[in-house]
Amino acid sequence: MSTLTMDFDERSYDITVSRGAIKHASELFALDRRVLVVTDDGVPAQYSKAIADAAGEPHILTIRHGEASKCPERYLEILKFMLACGFDRHDCVVAVGGGVVGDLAGFAAATYMRGIDLYNVPTTLLSQVDSSVGGKTAIDFLGYKNVVGAFWQPKGVIVDPDVLESLDARQFACGMSEIIKMFATSDGKMFGRLEDKTQCIPVEEIITAALRIKMNVVEQDEHEAGLRRVLNFGHTIGHAIESISADEPYPLLHGECVALGMLAITEGEVRRRLMHLLHRYDLPTAFRCDESRFREVLLHDKKAQSGDITVVLVDEIGSFSLKTETVDSIIARIKGVISFS
Repeated sequence: MSTLTMDFDERSYDITVSRGAIKHASELFALDRRVLVVTDDGVPAQYSKAIADAAGEPHILTIRHGEASKCPERYLEILKFMLACGFDRHDCVVAVGGGVVGDLAGFAAATYMRGIDLYNVPTTLLSQVDSSVGGKTAIDFLGYKNVVGAFWQPKGVIVDPDVLESLDARQFACGMSEIIKMFATSDGKMFGRLEDKTQCIPVEEIITAALRIKMNVVEQDEHEAGLRRVLNFGHTIGHAIESISADEPYPLLHGECVALGMLAITEGEVRRRLMHLLHRYDLPTAFRCDESRFREVLLHDKKAQSGDITVVLVDEIGSFSLKTETVDSIIARIKGVISFS
């Protein structure tokens, strides 16, 4: 097995990247206690069962799949479930699923009795390379993404590439969007390898490279005081698109919104190269919405301060800069990708 270690001194934890690793959960996680496995109805049941079978006293709570479940009602449902089952501060939560499950279960673990142990078993490519590591947990509130949450590091993470075989092409592409984000800002060589159609890169290698980037950033800036903002490349615009899209009959997925956000905030050669790579994975490259609604959502972004927002810019693949801009200047930048009605 390949093991990466997130270094937070006494709060350090291992990220195991290995095919079949989920079968070894009893060795990798401390599960000889009450364990709440939170999953959703889109995740194959054998994954949550594998964790439950390794637990001392297992309990499984299954939520409906989709962003709509990342809400106060489902958060309270988890807390009520734990209270009813007698969970105390010595017990733990295991999130088995994608980003929605991880964010929701993580926030419940962070706040139940002022915090209990959390383990992550991400089952989508996006969550394997991004949301399952780093400690960000949150729910959406009043139509705005991730405005209620906490930083709560897991005690361990299992990244099992075998579970990706159950993903459809759209979900896999969403994971590639987050990977492209990391390589665009921090690893021009890996970005170039993705562009090269003659290369067939093992998915484990891609996952590990993306995880190393995120780990390096988070270890230096756990609470997003500076450097960690680089991980928001594409997310400022992307979250606004995601909030607006949620009201549509066929909403976009998170990775698709990040793709649009990256493309919108870049220009020139960088935009051309991004466009080419996003097209390869059938990710969207244009979006239309009401401008007043877009402005409203953008101003509620967590990074907004007195009407200004710090955005991540990529002027050359493999490097980045941070710049504070007004909403007006951001809207002027993105009009080549985002059109307004």
